[in-house]
Amino acid sequence: MPSKSYKEKPLKFVAIIPARFASTRFPGKPLANIGGKTMIQRVYDQVSKAVQDVYVATDDPRIFNAVEAFGGKVIMTSDQHRSGTDRCYEAFTKLKEHYDVIINVQGDEPFIQPEQIMELQKCFEYDETQLATLAKKITQKEDLEVLTNPNCPKLIVNKWNEALYFSRSVIPYKRGAELQDWISLHPYLKHIGIYAYRADILREITLLEQSPLELAESLEQLRWLENGYRIKVGYTDVESIGIDTPEDLEKVTYQFNSATTL
Repeated sequence: MPSKSYKEKPLKFVAIIPARFASTRFPGKPLANIGGKTMIQRVYDQVSKAVQDVYVATDDPRIFNAVEAFGGKVIMTSDQHRSGTDRCYEAFTKLKEHYDVIINVQGDEPFIQPEQIMELQKCFEYDETQLATLAKKITQKEDLEVLTNPNCPKLIVNKWNEALYFSRSVIPYKRGAELQDWISLHPYLKHIGIYAYRADILREITLLEQSPLELAESLEQLRWLENGYRIKVGYTDVESIGIDTPEDLEKVTYQFNSATTL
């Protein structure tokens, strides 16, 4: 059973934002303009409100130069990485300072809130925490569109708030009830794709081969579970809006114009 840490020395966190130019559905996405700033700067500014040390990890000189232009810290990485996790690890190995925990924030989350990152950090108050991520309860307002959307992964947890499984399908299956009633009968959880890893664990998971469950669902975190790693889950009420396409950017731009938090 997980127990809290009583170590006197606080953990040292670093946030790394992997960002690549060659997105299939939206090339150049990190440099898209949102209210006069690039998307990558919007993400960087938000993360900097919660973590003192923040770096962008990229494989493209255009992104590298854009980050330097707004005064951000940036690290050039290989263009051969399979995932943002791998890119984070390479960037981490190039840092001169020691860090206990690495936070991986996707570069297409300009509305990420500091309290979400702080919630992720709280997961490491427990000595047993190897990796951590966030979840949000699916509400009646979101209804079946979110619950059944395969692009919105769901997860289930144990009584210690550790992930048991992630899926693009609806989990768990609510036997004996109509689909439209499921949300009112069970606390379904949506996965928020921000991660944190202890430094030694990050190194270990980058050495793992892709696993059958990961390949089946196309969810990288299943590789970690399938290899016996434990993922602590924190909770947020804040909606996360990622940007995968130019159409998503239009929606986010509208929300930015209506927001007061950025």
